[in-house]
Amino acid sequence: MNKTTLARTLACLFRSGLLSCGLVLAAGLLAFALAAENDTLEVFLETNPLETKAIETQAPEAEVFKTKSLGLPAKETDTPYVALGQWLPALLTQFNQLPEVQAQLTRQQQAELAIQAADRAVYNPELGLNYQNADTDSYSLGLSQTLDWADKRGVATKRAELEAQILLADIGLERNQMLAERLLALAEQAQSRKALIFAEQQLRFTKAQLSIAKQRLAAGDLSNVELQLMQLELATNTADYALAEQAALVADGKVIELLGNNNFAFSEFIKEIHVFVTQAKQAPATELSPLTSTLPALASAYQQVLLARVNAMQVKADTSADPTISLAAEKEGTDNKLGVGVSIPLQVRNNYSELQAVAEKGIAIAEQGYLARERVLTAKQKQFLYALPRLLERYQDWRELVQVSGAKAAKSLSQQWQAGDVSTSEYLQSRRQLAASYLVGLNLETAIYQSWLTWMGESGQLMPFLNGTAEQISQAPSHMPNAAVRTVNQ
Repeated sequence: MNKTTLARTLACLFRSGLLSCGLVLAAGLLAFALAAENDTLEVFLETNPLETKAIETQAPEAEVFKTKSLGLPAKETDTPYVALGQWLPALLTQFNQLPEVQAQLTRQQQAELAIQAADRAVYNPELGLNYQNADTDSYSLGLSQTLDWADKRGVATKRAELEAQILLADIGLERNQMLAERLLALAEQAQSRKALIFAEQQLRFTKAQLSIAKQRLAAGDLSNVELQLMQLELATNTADYALAEQAALVADGKVIELLGNNNFAFSEFIKEIHVFVTQAKQAPATELSPLTSTLPALASAYQQVLLARVNAMQVKADTSADPTISLAAEKEGTDNKLGVGVSIPLQVRNNYSELQAVAEKGIAIAEQGYLARERVLTAKQKQFLYALPRLLERYQDWRELVQVSGAKAAKSLSQQWQAGDVSTSEYLQSRRQLAASYLVGLNLETAIYQSWLTWMGESGQLMPFLNGTAEQISQAPSHMPNAAVRTVNQ
């Protein structure tokens, strides 16, 4: 395939709008990559001496383009993969020092004290002293103790334990969501920094190409209109760089707001996400229901059912009649007397049956609340297992067809424009299409992180995953290339 035919084919595709379709774009990029690899990259362009001198003059900036290829790094130029377990501990240490997390630890201690307080005797003994001044003085000493006949103490202890477990479950879920929010902020920060670097590369490369365009204009090889198009492209790239910098500053500000500063060792972990999703998809369908039932996010709802049952037991215990035993010693004149008494409340006017019925209705309400929560989580889990694998597949396609092949296509386009085989307008339109393809990949990465972290936070699986299996998943084989996971901020 010669360069002129290739350029005309590209122009036709852009005029017909076919390259707006992702598949056709991928095919076009692949065709350019093959052409660049087979023909264009292995031959010298036929240029006049002035053009050759201009290219040599701009060699340093042009070399930046050849290396970066419009910000689309090839596999061999990617930063080595950094395992999740290498940078996560430092982040978790900083996370555990946040005031919000420290407040959660204090709430846990408060719950433990509540259990100890509930496991105490319900009734204390009563001591009575009495003196009567009469013709014959009398003295009396009495001691009474109410018995916990209905086991109020045991029921109160169970209730405190369940409330503590509910509190711990709520704190765990809240902590998962907090960590997911912060990891997502770090991921968005990394994406915004990559977009900023890409915009800066675009700006620098356009400046280099504009210098070449001016020299081509002086040599009569380029029209003034085409030079103005290059100047307009430089203005557009300048604006894009300013917007990218603003977005990066906003992302930095969000990280500072959530974590206190914006300098954290963070590495992308799409590989771990891919392995996690693959294992979840390979689980048998019969295991989905038990898996959903054991989600940490359901622990609180399930314990609410148990608490409702304990509440019914507590109402019964609180309204039960507890007997009181008393001992009395009395001295009247020279007579000594000893008395024993038992008193039992009579529930004649009010037997508290309505309170018991209210407590039993609470059990039914808690059970329905659990079923509703389980239904919502089951639906979200199915949506997660349906959507995220497709996002990962599109991301993999993007890496193979756009990020790698697109780099070669970008270089081929630049050489053809310098040789005059492609008009400036077609060349600029092609560059914009390649740039848009790269930014689509960044959006895909952000969508993957957002989908995975949102589900893991809502289901309460994030902390167990990070604490228990992150290292194993990092070492597991994956179809995702290691180069897909690059360290952005060290």
